[in-house]
Amino acid sequence: MKTLKNVRLETGEYFDSRHRLQTKTELFDLRIDGKKITQIIPTKQNSEEAGIDMQGQLCLPAFKDMHNHLDKTYLSLPWKACIPSKNLAHRLKLEAEELTELAETTEQRASTMIEKYLASGVDHIRTHVNIDPFIGLKNLEGVKKALKKYEKYLTADIIAFPQHGLLAHPEMPDLLRKALNSGASMLGALDPGGIDQDIERSLQITMDIAKECQVDVDMHFHDPGQLGYYTMDKWLDMVEEQDFKGKTGFSHAFGLCDLSNKAWENIYPRLQEHAAQILTTIPISMKKKLLPIDALQKADIFVGIGCDGFYDSWSPYVSGDVVEKLRNYCDYTGKSNEQALRQSLSLITNNLTPLDENGQKQWPEVGDTASFVFTDAVCSAQVAARIPKKRSLMHEGNFYSSK
Repeated sequence: MKTLKNVRLETGEYFDSRHRLQTKTELFDLRIDGKKITQIIPTKQNSEEAGIDMQGQLCLPAFKDMHNHLDKTYLSLPWKACIPSKNLAHRLKLEAEELTELAETTEQRASTMIEKYLASGVDHIRTHVNIDPFIGLKNLEGVKKALKKYEKYLTADIIAFPQHGLLAHPEMPDLLRKALNSGASMLGALDPGGIDQDIERSLQITMDIAKECQVDVDMHFHDPGQLGYYTMDKWLDMVEEQDFKGKTGFSHAFGLCDLSNKAWENIYPRLQEHAAQILTTIPISMKKKLLPIDALQKADIFVGIGCDGFYDSWSPYVSGDVVEKLRNYCDYTGKSNEQALRQSLSLITNNLTPLDENGQKQWPEVGDTASFVFTDAVCSAQVAARIPKKRSLMHEGNFYSSK
């Protein structure tokens, strides 16, 4: 049993003298037993009750990174910039040339990346891991070892990812099966059109493996326009035919950009009906148009943000901070009022926000898991806009402390 004293929680909203919406907060003491909150009581000033004094820090739901590659980073290695690439296929060829060398340090590099996440308040990572004929399951083994070291502080989904295509190498389907029987918890896929160049066959093999191994699927779909749209629509046909509802994630999903009204009216109800998730990395630097995130959320479709890789063969940039990703998104789309900034937090918390859309308190409650981020900000809107640097993480009742 532990008590966290002087915890700042959002409790509602009000209008100031200029009729500007503001977030109301109050101080509470949280009692935690094991992984759960057992009591939430208003803080009594000058109380001598023992506990950990959080000194009025704001408490938010722990953050989630919903699209990552723990095995790709160069972190912990000597500095190196990227080799310029002509297109996606060329980038994959360049990556393949260094896979064997990098596989020897997968655990070390992934551990460095995980520590950056924990220090920034992330307690769940959805990571893709290369499974390919060049290194087999080596990256998977390294990532599993790294995650094991930090299992007290975070959870993870490990996606067996055919980064170099499913169809180009005949051994790939069996390699993916081996990965799913060796610790990977989800199946990945990559551009059945642009990379595999056989949409129907690639999707069918993916579905066959997923159903055989009883796992969800998270697909990298970079193909834009009609090609990307058709691929998603075809997969949703298969989901409906084969009773695979609620088990699909579309990462990147550039085929959802610039949809016609007719295409919009077709695909959005299907994404909702089949509970498909959309995972985005906010690729502003790629000069691609952002997904219509507001419209997706309005249609009750799950959207999550991830950092993708950071500092790797693809890019020397990306800080690895999901709050920075969130802030960039809010800035790029012109979100500046209290409610818009506050509700944007849902993109990095798996839809969990302290206040609902009407400004009513909905988190935390007694019985909730004790997984929090503490920061010196006064409200979640400030967090989204100003990227507070100093944060501390509690995961399931355990405080993370960096070395």
